[in-house]
Amino acid sequence: MEQLSLPKMIDVPPVWLAAFAAIAWCQATYLPLGLSLAHPITQLLGGLLVGAGVVVILLAAYEFRCHKTSIIPHLTPNTIIQSGVFSKSRNPIYLGDALILLGLVLRWDAVLSLPLVPIFVWCIEKRFVVVEENRMRREFRTDYGRYEQKVRRWL
Repeated sequence: MEQLSLPKMIDVPPVWLAAFAAIAWCQATYLPLGLSLAHPITQLLGGLLVGAGVVVILLAAYEFRCHKTSIIPHLTPNTIIQSGVFSKSRNPIYLGDALILLGLVLRWDAVLSLPLVPIFVWCIEKRFVVVEENRMRREFRTDYGRYEQKVRRWL
C-alpha cells in the first residue's frame, strides 16, 4: 500500500475548501464594504447549495466504499468508478466542494468572495483533477478513455 508523506496528507481538497471558506468568512466579517445580497432567498439558496454539496460528496464516498478503492486524491484507485454520481460527473467530490463553497459565500453574504468560487475550481482542477486524470489514463488506458468520452469532468 502506498504511503503518504505529511505534506501530501495535508494537501487534500478539504483543506483547500476550508482555506477558501475561511477567506470568504473573513471577508464577510471584516471587509463587507457595504455590499450585500442578503435576502431570504439567497439564504435559502446558500443552504440548499451547502446541503447539495454534502449529499453529492456522501454519494461519491458511498461509491468509493462499495468499490473498495481509495478516496485519497494522491493514491491510485484500483478501479474506475462509473456508477452512481460518477455516471454524471468524473469529479463529484470536487463538484460538491464547489457547491459548498458557493453556498457558504451566499449564506455569509460574502459578496466580494464570489470570485473565490471559480478560483477554487481552477485551483482544484490544476492541483488535483488533472493529476488524477493523468494517473487514471496511465493506469486504466482505454477503459478510462472511454469513461472520459462518456462522462463530463464536472457536470
